[in-house]
Amino acid sequence: MGTGLRTEGATNTLDAREVVARRGDLFALRLDALSLAPGEALMLAGPNGAGKSTLLRLLAGLLPRAEGQLAFDGLDPSNDIRAYAARLQFMGHKDAVKNAFTVRETLRHWTHVQGVAVDAVGALAAFGLGALADLPVGYLSAGQRRRLALARLVAVPRSLWLLDEPASSLDAEGRTALAAVIANHRRHGGLVVMASHGELALPDTRVLTIGSGSA
Repeated sequence: MGTGLRTEGATNTLDAREVVARRGDLFALRLDALSLAPGEALMLAGPNGAGKSTLLRLLAGLLPRAEGQLAFDGLDPSNDIRAYAARLQFMGHKDAVKNAFTVRETLRHWTHVQGVAVDAVGALAAFGLGALADLPVGYLSAGQRRRLALARLVAVPRSLWLLDEPASSLDAEGRTALAAVIANHRRHGGLVVMASHGELALPDTRVLTIGSGSA
């Protein structure tokens, strides 16, 4: 199973201070303070539209900040987005899978795009997809497609995981598999920031309710 990546001399900490995000002229989000150390997990709570997805996209470097400071492992995404992005995995609402590819081909495509050579067997096994490796993605159920998307976390190891409703479409078995993968990631020093409506219970996890201030 994959582990959080550590680089020589790296701190692997996530820090944000007085961060403001805007969409055009509209105020989208303000985050006073966030600090996450290796092995820690943060759950983002709040109603739909509160800004959970906006915060995750900002932390991923996909949404520019209007104000404030943001760094992971000492890197600011506004200075070097390539190096910053190479240290994280962002997973949004869409599974980003193609029906014509097989399950195995999908995972190998992801590893190729991200420049790593990883055996897909362990990643698929972590989410109970080993027996479906040669099945076209178009035959998968919604829950199986979600598991395949999540298998990327194991196949392409990155220190920081930013997950937007990762348990969506998962049954109890799928949620158990996801919780085990997250626990293993944290044991190896990985960090997790996750938006959820409570579908997934993780031990020793801090909670930040969007709009409530600092975590």
